[in-house]
Amino acid sequence: MPCATQALLGVQPGQKSRPCDSCRRRKSRCFIPPNDDSCVLCRFRKQECTFLEGPKPRRKRDAQSTVEGASPAKVTKVDGSPPATFTNMSPPASSVASGSSLHSQVPIRETLPIEDYSTIRGHSLLKKTLGLQNPRWSTYVGSSSTLDYGFLGLIPFDRRDEAELANGVSLRKVAPDAMFIMEYDRSIDGYEEMLKTVDDIERIVAPHGQALIDLYFRIVHPSFPVLHKEVFLEKYSRTHREFAPPLLAAVYSLALNWWSYDPELAPLQKPDVEKLDKLAHKTLADVIMRPKLSTVQAGLLLLQRRHDSAGDWPLCSHVVALAEELGLGLDCEKWRIPKWERGLRRRLAWAVWLQDKWHALTQSRPSHIDKRNWLVKYVTSDDFPETAADESNEDGSAEVENGRRLFQEMISLSEIVHEVLSTLFTVAAERELRDIEEILEKAKPIQIKLKDWYQGLPESLRMNTQLKTRKLSSNGSLHLAYFATEITLHRRIIHALTPSTPKEIVQVCRSAARVRLLAAMDFVKNLKPEHIQAFWYSASATNFALVGAFAALLFATATENEERKLFKTCLDEYRWSLRVSSRGFEQMSQALRKLDLAISRIPIFEIEKRATKARDDEEEEDDENDDEEEDESGQQAQDNRFSEAHGPYEEDELYNLNAMRYWNETGMGMANDMVFLMGQGDIHGNVKYPPHMSSGELRALSASGSAHSSPEQQIHHQTDRQLPDSQLQRQQQQSQQGWMYLSSYNASVQGPQDWPPRWQDGDHKTTTATVADGTIRDDSYQGDMHM
Repeated sequence: MPCATQALLGVQPGQKSRPCDSCRRRKSRCFIPPNDDSCVLCRFRKQECTFLEGPKPRRKRDAQSTVEGASPAKVTKVDGSPPATFTNMSPPASSVASGSSLHSQVPIRETLPIEDYSTIRGHSLLKKTLGLQNPRWSTYVGSSSTLDYGFLGLIPFDRRDEAELANGVSLRKVAPDAMFIMEYDRSIDGYEEMLKTVDDIERIVAPHGQALIDLYFRIVHPSFPVLHKEVFLEKYSRTHREFAPPLLAAVYSLALNWWSYDPELAPLQKPDVEKLDKLAHKTLADVIMRPKLSTVQAGLLLLQRRHDSAGDWPLCSHVVALAEELGLGLDCEKWRIPKWERGLRRRLAWAVWLQDKWHALTQSRPSHIDKRNWLVKYVTSDDFPETAADESNEDGSAEVENGRRLFQEMISLSEIVHEVLSTLFTVAAERELRDIEEILEKAKPIQIKLKDWYQGLPESLRMNTQLKTRKLSSNGSLHLAYFATEITLHRRIIHALTPSTPKEIVQVCRSAARVRLLAAMDFVKNLKPEHIQAFWYSASATNFALVGAFAALLFATATENEERKLFKTCLDEYRWSLRVSSRGFEQMSQALRKLDLAISRIPIFEIEKRATKARDDEEEEDDENDDEEEDESGQQAQDNRFSEAHGPYEEDELYNLNAMRYWNETGMGMANDMVFLMGQGDIHGNVKYPPHMSSGELRALSASGSAHSSPEQQIHHQTDRQLPDSQLQRQQQQSQQGWMYLSSYNASVQGPQDWPPRWQDGDHKTTTATVADGTIRDDSYQGDMHM
């Protein structure tokens, strides 16, 4: 329609009007960009855009236009206007329960999406949106690009703060130092393909789209608020075609996890979730070059759907890049955009942040987000439009207020994860940071932050809090993330221990690691159905597996038989816990597969079983001389196998096993008066470990005959002979310094400590790890979780 005709009819360019002749024949959307005389399709096909033909007469709607037995459905609009009525319902529920083949026959709405949200009549949150415009997309203008802010400010902007730069390309100014390039999507074929795809997605779930959306906002959204509920429902009330295909498919796909939580859906056959996933990933690749907030939302939701699977890191990297294209990491507090969109941008920014940090941890990749470029303010209660009044009363819903606090605490924990990764797990840190003392010095402030974070959790987020009747709780996902952070920190410390590490540090490091492992195992064992059935963050599957991997690491690096038995038992029990809970709980099922993949081919685990059986058989022999000979040969074979498994430390570890056996036989242990932290509460324990002796020390003892003297004399003799005074003083200082585990706390600190979490009945019990006469006793972690 030429401009003169538009003006005559009172139609503005870009505003919805009757289609041109070509678009009418093709039944395609006809869109005329601002200040243009031809629609996009005619310009693309290089043909004249005419408006000569009139509209064809429409058939009157009658009873046959609706499906027999179904009444027209009403969708309530959020702006309070009369509900829209559309006749796209399927046959009654009983008729679709027979199979999914009928989904393709279910009618759906064919309403075209709104072309320009600023022209919507009446109330709408989308009128001044920046990141959810349709059919335009936006990219942030950086200060080092050719679009220099020094002269861009001289461009005259209209009342909408926009200035046209070229045909279909404009510049929007939201702040003096923040501008965006706005472009129209000129690919008509791509647009038609998008409409077809979003229709296919709707047909897969029809006529249950609205029910699935309700499930999503009841269960997923409270703990992972990356959508704006009112905006989403407003768009869906008009037509499903206003959504980007990957976003709609991701919402449906996630909601299908709780299909049985809707009493009307439960008896019906579930839609094909694999089809939804395939369409979601395919269409995300199609729209990733046209950044919108909806694209970031789709990527985040698809990552939650995949449970930290292979290939997630490239997808996460795409999401981070999209967030940077949209300027999500910037402070938007003073931008001229709707208030609801500022809150949405902040929530999305921090969701991208935590996704990047957790995938960097679980997949051992360098984080893409530099904190110096992520200046977005922390989310506050004002950034969450939903309140407790918006909470659903239906069974199986999540608490809105609790979900908001959980999301905020997950953000805070991810900042500690960022510090763990940037301090101890960069490529440079792993190469250069090898000294245990230096590692402990760097780990100590991180450990204190973890303690403070845990102690600062609100009561509603603790595992022992009283759950509301028939409500789901995602607290388990948050606490599992905390244990994964603790374990990641301690794995770095355990890896740094070597045969030359002072025995005092080895003892306290491994004892503290054992405390974390047992606490994590008890946490997993005591999860309630209300926790298991709730929403879990995408890293949860790997976080479950990390607990088992930590048990395997402690077992593989143990130098004492009793300690090896303890950690082997821990590993077996934990794998059993995962196995019995994996049915119907995809995160645990994935965790078990990940853990078995990691340890299934390691010979030491099978060797330990055979060695244990051999030792048991030897003890049953009646002849004492035969027992001694068999013990020597059996032990030598075991030590050789142990040496092969332990690589560079084989000789020292071999002799240390002999030293452990000698010390146990004498029934004596080394007195150690160290008072240390077993998890940053004041937990006092007397630790008596056999001495950690090197191969050189044992050879010297054997040659001098002093191996038959008392253990204390052996230690003092070797220490005095081999260590200079300066090194002796340094070792004495190490047992008194305020390392992460060594306690320099004042004796005035009294009362029960609520960190780390302990399982107990009634009053607080401290955790004492005592190793005396070669026996490990652990009286901690009994009863219910106390947090």
